[in-house]
Amino acid sequence: MSSSVRHVTIDCREPYTLALFWAEALGGKLGEGDEPGDDEVLVENPVVGLLFERVPEPKEIKNRVHLDLQPRDRSRDAEVERLTALGATVVDDRRTPDGKGWAVMADPEGNEFCVERSAAELAATEGPTEGSTESAT
Repeated sequence: MSSSVRHVTIDCREPYTLALFWAEALGGKLGEGDEPGDDEVLVENPVVGLLFERVPEPKEIKNRVHLDLQPRDRSRDAEVERLTALGATVVDDRRTPDGKGWAVMADPEGNEFCVERSAAELAATEGPTEGSTESAT
């Protein structure tokens, strides 16, 4: 018997605000009864939930764990634009002229995550998968 991931917990200063960003980014929804001011706010997602938990200290160093996002219905570049409009920032642009690579982004509280190429973009280039050496951040 083994364990399964119930949710990924992310420390933050404002759980409700950050959860709203991630719910929009992932097409998820907030947990039932979650409200502004709560110390924990859940983003429900078909794959795995994200739990945002209030902590008193600010983020000071690079994440030890981060999320890799792969757009389902748009290109990587279009997804980077969409997430930027939601409040994310590009921290390190590792996209290459041949269309490979990824963008390292940060959510509104500075938590880093990557945006990789869509499955359609990967299939079109038949290059290495994003889960191999191409996405080592």
